[in-house]
Amino acid sequence: MPNLKEIKRRIDSVKSTKKITSAMKLVAGAKLRRATDAATKARPYQDKLSSVLTRVGALAEDSEEPLLQVRDEVKKILVVVLTTDRGLCGGFNNNMLRKSVYWLREKQQDGVEYEIRTFGRKGRDFYKSAGFSVADAQVDLARTAREDLARPLSHLMVSGFTSGEYDECYLVYNEFVNAITQVPTFKRVLPIAMDDAEEAAGGDFDFEPGPDAVLSALLPLYLRTVLLQGFLETDAGEHAARMTAMDNATSNASDLIGELTLVYNRARQAAITTEITEIVSGAEAL
Repeated sequence: MPNLKEIKRRIDSVKSTKKITSAMKLVAGAKLRRATDAATKARPYQDKLSSVLTRVGALAEDSEEPLLQVRDEVKKILVVVLTTDRGLCGGFNNNMLRKSVYWLREKQQDGVEYEIRTFGRKGRDFYKSAGFSVADAQVDLARTAREDLARPLSHLMVSGFTSGEYDECYLVYNEFVNAITQVPTFKRVLPIAMDDAEEAAGGDFDFEPGPDAVLSALLPLYLRTVLLQGFLETDAGEHAARMTAMDNATSNASDLIGELTLVYNRARQAAITTEITEIVSGAEAL
């Protein structure tokens, strides 16, 4: 027969856990609203900047802008991975990180050398435990404004790419779709692609001091915008995943409390029945 005190102790423990997960769900929901607003409001700016960039690029024919130059042979790439510092957000980090392992191994099989830089404690710990070398890892990101993370990262990518240290630069992160869906994304950010420039060049515009000069000024700004958007998408996805995970945990705790309560009541009823039987038997013996 189950121990009544042990069952009661377990019920109390699960109830305490439920209070914690419920509170964490509320906190994540509040943070999600702010993070979602930041991510979604930044998208139109990036889209408009991309439109202007392709328009200018179409006019700056045969541009020799370094950030646009595609290398004939890719020998080394920079891979920047955005994760979270904290856990308790389901498979938000691990799903993307496991996919990145296969992606990196494919690059390695193609003879491409890579350098990994991570943002977030989870990414750093994952790669080190998996045996990957991490060139640089930044943690405790909550204390730093996302613009202050994107700006030096942009400088690092530009200097590394233009100097020839890296032939390509990639940003790996979870793209925020909605509260339930976050998509692992492997985005090449350097060299910058000028796709569909011809279609975007409609209209008659004059650029001063000239298309080449404007393009040279826009490209670093566009890169910083793309990197910033990646950080914002990661923030929104983290809070969404944590809210969903805590909601599931709270629901599971409620179910477990119900099951344990049923077991407790049955055990208590069995104990009472046994006591009554013993009393009746003793009375009959007398």
